[in-house]
Amino acid sequence: MLLSPDTKTNMKDDIILINKPPGITSYDVIRKLKQKFPGEKLGHAGTLDPLAEGLLLVGIGKGTKKLKDLIGFPKTYEATVLIGKKTTTGDLEGDITEEKNVESLTEKEVRDVLEELTGIIRIPIPLYSAIKYKGKRLYKHAREGADIETPHGDMEVHSTTLNNLKKEGAYYYLDLTLSVGSGTYIRSIAEEIGKRLGYPATTAHLKRTSIGEYFLEDAQSI
Repeated sequence: MLLSPDTKTNMKDDIILINKPPGITSYDVIRKLKQKFPGEKLGHAGTLDPLAEGLLLVGIGKGTKKLKDLIGFPKTYEATVLIGKKTTTGDLEGDITEEKNVESLTEKEVRDVLEELTGIIRIPIPLYSAIKYKGKRLYKHAREGADIETPHGDMEVHSTTLNNLKKEGAYYYLDLTLSVGSGTYIRSIAEEIGKRLGYPATTAHLKRTSIGEYFLEDAQSI
C-alpha cells in the first residue's frame, strides 16, 4: 500500500480522498489503509462496485463521524453504457441474461431518452447491491438464488451529457457524464436507458469523479 509520505498532513478534516482502482472492493481499500494507520478507526462514504473506479472518501479517526453526512452529497460519474446486452449484476461482472442486436441508434434517440430521465424517477434497484431488503443485504439474497420481488427506489438525475455514441459489432456504446443525487444507482440508470430505447443494456465502465466538493483529481492512488 503506497500513499504519499505526507498523507496525514494532506488530510482534509480527517478525510482522505482515494482513487479506487477497478478490480477491488471498497472495503479492500480500507483493509489496505489499515496497514498505514494501525489502530485508527476507518470507514468510507459511498460504496463503489468492484468493477467501478474513482473517488472514494475515507474517514480516519474522528473523520468517520462525518461519513454519514458525506453519503448524502450529490455525485458525478463518467459511465459507458453497453446497449444490446443485459447481465445479472448490471455490469460486465455478471452473467448475460439477454442479448439483442442493435441495427441503428441515433444521437437524437439517445438524447431524447436522457432528457426523459432527468429528475426523480422510480426504477428497479440492482439485485447485486448493498441495500437491505427484509433484514439482509440484497446481494446476499441474489447470491443465494432467492426468488424475491425486485425492489424499486426513487433516484434523482440532475443532468446527463452524451459525450460519444459508437457502434461496435452488434452493439452500441454510450459514453456519458451523469450528475446524480444520493442513492442513485448508475447500473439502474443504464438499464432504464436501454429499456426506453427498446434494448437490453448494462454498465460497461464506471468512474466516480466527484462527491459534493471533493474531486477525483485531488485523490491519491493506491
